[in-house]
Amino acid sequence: MSEAFQPAPNPSIAQTQAPRIEGRGHVLVIGNEKGGSGKSTTALHIAVSLMRDGARVATLDLDARQGTLSRYIENRAAYVKKNGVELPMPLHTPVMISTLNDRREAEADERARLAAALEPAVGAADFVIVDTPGSDTHLSRLAHTWADTLLTPLNDSFIDLDLLARVDPDTLKIVRPSIYAEAVWKQRQIRAIEGGRPVDWIVMRNRLSSLAARNKRDMGNVIEALAKRIGFRVAAGLSERVIYKELFLSGLTLLDLKRGGGGSGGPSLTLSHVAARQEVRDLVASLNLPGVAPAEVDAPAIEEATEAPPPAE
Repeated sequence: MSEAFQPAPNPSIAQTQAPRIEGRGHVLVIGNEKGGSGKSTTALHIAVSLMRDGARVATLDLDARQGTLSRYIENRAAYVKKNGVELPMPLHTPVMISTLNDRREAEADERARLAAALEPAVGAADFVIVDTPGSDTHLSRLAHTWADTLLTPLNDSFIDLDLLARVDPDTLKIVRPSIYAEAVWKQRQIRAIEGGRPVDWIVMRNRLSSLAARNKRDMGNVIEALAKRIGFRVAAGLSERVIYKELFLSGLTLLDLKRGGGGSGGPSLTLSHVAARQEVRDLVASLNLPGVAPAEVDAPAIEEATEAPPPAE
């Protein structure tokens, strides 16, 4: 990275560095500054995948006003109670924004709120997954400073790519990284200078089309070029599937359906769901989280999918 790369001119992630804690759980922050990219869906699917492998997982919802992740987990708890099934549940904490009027007091209040939620979580869990708002907030910037792994979901469109870089419409060359990309890069640089643990930044391409469209190809080329320039890894995310929206109401994930989670009122398991579940497992494996084994091919589930669970009475 050249010295010409300047940090964001406004208060950035780098200016709110959090204290480091020895012997703590691995913090995975799912963040960008755009809504509708699938952050909450991704957060719970990763959490369930880790818990099914025996890990202790805590989740934090920093977008508590909208509360998509919190509502997802509430739906999950209601499903367990209604149907008498056992499903892995994360230790969940919503973190509300401050209601104080003074900016400095509000920021201090939010710093204390986040620390009060994160400190016990990193002590009790193997992994802490933090779902951030789809906008630039002080809470979100604070959360980024705690990240060991930063996962940025990105819908496969140039509208969403604008979050990371400005692209020339004629040549598709990168004009310059965006403010968000600059802020993340600067925060990683400061972490390295101070001798802290490095931040593994991963950009996942969400809602990929199965068609070999020109947009898909062009997006891939630009993202790969940007990855080399800024220094993030690229991972395939979750395809555009209706099942993710359907599962929200019951609080289920695709990883629950194999063990009968969808047998009491949930959707029937199909071959399409098996493919989608493999996407989730591949995503978790690509994160290279400590102690997480490589993804296994979901071959046995193909036989299960040929017979759908009985519908609810």
